[in-house]
Formats: sequence, C-alpha cells, structure tokens
Amino acid sequence: MNEILLLLEPTLVWLTGHASVVVAAGSSLLALILLVVDARLASREAVADEPASELASGVPDELVAEVVAEAPPVLVEPIVVPERVVVAAPIPEPVSEPEPEPEPEPEPEPEPEPVRVSLRERLAKTSQNLVGRLGRVLGTGTLDKDVLEDLEAMLFTADLGVATAEDLLETVRRNAMGESAGRVREVLREAIVEKLAKVEADGAQALSEPGPHVILVLGVNGSGKTTTIGKLAAQYTRAGKKVVLGAGDTFRAAAAEQLQIWGKRAGAEVIVGKAGGDPAAVAFDTVKAAIAKEADVCIIDTAGRLQTQKPLMEELAKINRIISRDLPDAPHECLLVLDSNTGQNAISQAKLFTEVANVTGLVLTKLDGTAKGGVIVGLADEFAIPVRYVGVGEGVEDLREFHAAEFVDALF
Repeated sequence: MNEILLLLEPTLVWLTGHASVVVAAGSSLLALILLVVDARLASREAVADEPASELASGVPDELVAEVVAEAPPVLVEPIVVPERVVVAAPIPEPVSEPEPEPEPEPEPEPEPEPVRVSLRERLAKTSQNLVGRLGRVLGTGTLDKDVLEDLEAMLFTADLGVATAEDLLETVRRNAMGESAGRVREVLREAIVEKLAKVEADGAQALSEPGPHVILVLGVNGSGKTTTIGKLAAQYTRAGKKVVLGAGDTFRAAAAEQLQIWGKRAGAEVIVGKAGGDPAAVAFDTVKAAIAKEADVCIIDTAGRLQTQKPLMEELAKINRIISRDLPDAPHECLLVLDSNTGQNAISQAKLFTEVANVTGLVLTKLDGTAKGGVIVGLADEFAIPVRYVGVGEGVEDLREFHAAEFVDALF
C-alpha cells in the first residue's frame, strides 16, 4: 500500500496544486482511481510474480471506457510561466575625480624701481643751448674784444634775462679778459653757481606741527601746476604722510578730474567743488577735511587764469583769509610753478605773482624738453626766491629737489 502511495504521490501533488480541476472532474474520476487501485492490489496478492503489465488486464476495458465516457472533460489550464524579468544591475554613477587644487598664484613680482635718469641727460637741450654755444664762440683762442662781443650776443639769447646776462658778461670781462677759453668757461661756471646757490633751499621743508601743513600752489594754466601737485602728493604719501588735496582750480575744464586721477594714483583724498565755483570755498573745505582726517599735508590748487593784478590779488587774499581761520599760520608754503619752455616770459609771470602773493618757493617744470632752461639763472638773480623743485620728466621721481652745484655740473 505504501508503495502505491509512493507511485501516486506525484499525481496527488499535481492535483493538490490544481484544486479547480479536481473539483470539476468530480466523483467519477475519484471512483476510477479507487477501482484501479483495488484491482492492482488484488492482482498483486494473487500472483506475486506476475508481470505488472498483466495486472491491469483484470479491469474490464468496457468498464474503464464507460467510466471515462461518463467523466466530464477535464479542463487543464495552461501553466503560464512568468516571463523572466531581467533586472539590470544598477549602473554605478561615475565617480568624479576630485578636482585638483588650484595652484597658488605666484606672488606678483615687485615693480622695479624706476631708473633715475641722470640730470645731465635731462638737461641736454639747455646745456647745448648755453654751454655748447659757449664752446663754439670761444674756440681755442683767448678772450679778446671780438670774442667778447660774440659772447655778449650769446648770453643775451640764452634766456638768462637782460640783467643777468649783463652781470655775467661784466664778470667775464673783469676776471678773464685775455685768458684762455678754458679760463673763460671756468669763470662763467663759478658765477652761475654763485647765483644759483643763493636760491638753494636749506634742505627739505619741515612740516608744521601740529598738522596739517598747508601748501598753496600758484601758476598759470599749462605751467604743469596740477601735475606738480600730484607728484608732490605721491612723494609725501611714499614717505608715509597722509595727504589731502583741494581742487581749487574751478575754472579750467577737467582740472578737478586731472587732480582726482593724481589723487587716486598717490593715495590722497581730493576735495572737489562745483565747476566755476568759488576757489576760496574749496580751499576752506579742504582745510576742514584735512583737520578732521588728521592729515599731515594739505595741498591746494588755485585758478590758473592769467589775470590782471587786482582781481588776482583779491582772489589770493580771500583764499589766505579763509584758510587762516582754522590755521592761523596757513598757508605754510606758497609755491609758484613756472614753465621753463616760456623762457623769459616766466620772469614776467613771476613778477606778477610775487607782487600779489607771498611766494615762498619756485618750481621750474619741463626742463627736460626745452633749451630755455637758462631762465632759472635769471629768476634766481632777479627774485632771490628759493627754487624748491625742478621738473625733468614725466615720472613722480622726476620732480627733484633743486641743488645748485648738481644743476650746474649737469649743464657744464
């Protein structure tokens, strides 16, 4: 019995899994199964050694056919094998390589110090006009009456000024008549050094204490006044001083803008008024700002109109009166800027300004581009005002303090 159950186990398993089929077949199928089982058992007990094929013959074929015919059709549902869903393995997101750390920017190389061109090179044109012509006049002979007349003509056309040319000629006549060309040259050199030494400033101007040190800058349009202020401001800030600038030239177009450019370059604040406004008001605001900001230096530009004496005097007097309200000793310096290119006309300008203002120092600009630099000797001889600076180029460093011996050495 156990062996039969083992034989039927697969069938029973299938039937169990298909309960709906078994229910549909009903009792007819179950009877058939039991009949077959009983027949096989009886046959196996009767003939133990009879082949298994003969055991099934004990069930009449008619009975089997009848049972099968009466059984309802078995509906076998198709076994649906689910499609195999292939799930793709997730594609790993690409691992971005870490960005390389940016290489540190190289530290900017310090700007090279500007090359200081020799004064001799800067004064080459004036030297050629004065000393070069002197050599051609003197030649290799001695100083006689004819040579002295040629020397006189040369000196009077060297932009020295009439009075200065006459004085130099008299010095040569008195000390070098009949002497060699070398001696005449030496006498002239010593005479010019003596005149210029009288206007050499005694070192750098000491700043007033307590500050600010106020500098008023005068000069006509085109003299290089605003540029000179910018260069002065740059030199003071490089020396560690705090500087405030005043754009008091309210009448010249773009004067304030030019000064602002210089102020930005130099690291100095610029006080600006209304175009066409009162220069004295700008001067007042500039001094107020310099005091409030505890500045060391305050430099004030002024109108550059070439005016008649009375209006100019009134304007400068008003500026002086306004700025002295807060600083009784101000302005501490009053610099007059003169363009060397104008030659003897610079002497005329100096005469006008010195009559209306207390000019404490001169600035001779554009000496590198002119042959008329000899005017500095005439200015020194006539006004005896210290020459504070000479302008010999475009750079900040080209506004140089004046030293008489150095200047004359560059000429000769």
